[in-house]
Amino acid sequence: MATERITVMGIGNPLMRDEGIGVRVVEVLMTTLEFPANVTLVDAGTMGMTILNLFQDCDYMLVVDAIDGTGEAPGTVVRLSPEDLSPNQVMHSLHDVRLVDVLQTAMLMGLEPLVDCIGVQIEDMNELSIGLTPALEAAVPDAVAAVLTVLAERGITPTPRDEADAGPDAQVLRAIRTKSEGPR
Repeated sequence: MATERITVMGIGNPLMRDEGIGVRVVEVLMTTLEFPANVTLVDAGTMGMTILNLFQDCDYMLVVDAIDGTGEAPGTVVRLSPEDLSPNQVMHSLHDVRLVDVLQTAMLMGLEPLVDCIGVQIEDMNELSIGLTPALEAAVPDAVAAVLTVLAERGITPTPRDEADAGPDAQVLRAIRTKSEGPR
């Protein structure tokens, strides 16, 4: 039996406060854990159709994204289907696309991985600022735990890693968040 190819994709814009929660969760995963070779962690930014290539080598995708309008308290972490995420997905303009739109396009191309979502209710994304609000920063461990729970259901058990050994993608995300130049 072939090994299932899994992608964990963080969606968001870390320049817009809580909208960067998906990227922040992926940063923590990249920085603190080592995953098996069949698991890929990706910062997909603000998404769009440019992420279609991520569906090519993927059997299962777990998306982490900011949500709004759920009526839940800021920092609430929920597991959703892409269809359930869609009405609560944070949109920036009329030019944005929703995850379900990207999935429908992928299906037209013959790319149909199974997709689950972890959503985190935002508090603020109206301010152009790097860094999550305290409520969402406090929710990062819960969102990471939710990702790990879903991956454990698929037989994935990562091992701890020394943060100093984090790869270049994790270092770039950390440098953006901390406004530092990173390693030289």
